[in-house]
Amino acid sequence: MPHINIQCYPKHLTAAELDAFKTELTALAVKHLKATDDVVSIDYNEVPAEQWQQVWDKDIAPKRGKLLKEPDYEMYSQLKLQ
Repeated sequence: MPHINIQCYPKHLTAAELDAFKTELTALAVKHLKATDDVVSIDYNEVPAEQWQQVWDKDIAPKRGKLLKEPDYEMYSQLKLQ
């Protein structure tokens, strides 16, 4: 049961653009993950730039080396790595 979690800077997509994005992401999950449309879920969250550090600290930095696609930028992480 694929669940896709999208976090991005605000894009101000129209309802039609968001619907097209949802449809295309769903189609990719169905095609590549051998899923059916009814089991795909998508979470879409626009995160203001001033809050992106939290996304980095929680969802990106701790998973470096394990992400399917790594970003080509660095941020100072406030997490204390143990």
